[in-house]
Amino acid sequence: MSDEPSPYLHVAERIRERIVTGEFGSGDRLPSLTQLAADYGYSISVGQKAYGLLEQEGLVVARHGRGYFVGSQDAPALLTRRQGEGVTGSWRSESATARATEPVAARLEIEAGDPVMHTKYVHLLDGAPSALMESWEPMAVTGGTLIVLPEAGPYGGIGVVERMAAIGIEVGPPVERVTARTLTRAEAQTLATTPGGPVLAIERTHHDDATGRPVETADLVLPADRWAAEYGERPPRRG
Repeated sequence: MSDEPSPYLHVAERIRERIVTGEFGSGDRLPSLTQLAADYGYSISVGQKAYGLLEQEGLVVARHGRGYFVGSQDAPALLTRRQGEGVTGSWRSESATARATEPVAARLEIEAGDPVMHTKYVHLLDGAPSALMESWEPMAVTGGTLIVLPEAGPYGGIGVVERMAAIGIEVGPPVERVTARTLTRAEAQTLATTPGGPVLAIERTHHDDATGRPVETADLVLPADRWAAEYGERPPRRG
């Protein structure tokens, strides 16, 4: 039996050396799969497996449609998201009408298939994606009003509480459910990071104070190496 390592391990080790020695720095684009095949004499699938291994190690980041890049080796600063608040800063978003899935319908207490306004958000920190959010609002609540688009129109971008107040609905602090899970591959591609990393997954729902009905529900995905969630408030110190 040969003691030679599998071809993909050999290629991964060569790329790892080139990163560790500084030939490729943080954020640099790495050779394409075609270039790897030419450089090392193996098939493209070998290069894919090598990069896949380095992704798991956190050395390499795959960016959909762009290729492979050296991941950041610096420990990121920890950001804080407080109970009942969104995530402040810059967002990229897109909204469209959709039909409520069964899980979303259950959270909004509407029928599956009912129309909702669905908005996808990517939080940007220094221009780089750092968190994800999706929100759903029943069209029965906001349809035909000036707040139907969460991030456009005269009330765009001011937050759920203020937007709902504009149509006479008072909402209080949301109900939140926080769990831990790992990043999916699609989420990792959007965040330009490695799949499988830990995240805080927050289900947030705002309710109409007068009727108790849900008027908005959202999913926030906060990478655990970047974010902490803070709950409760310390009373003022006296004496």
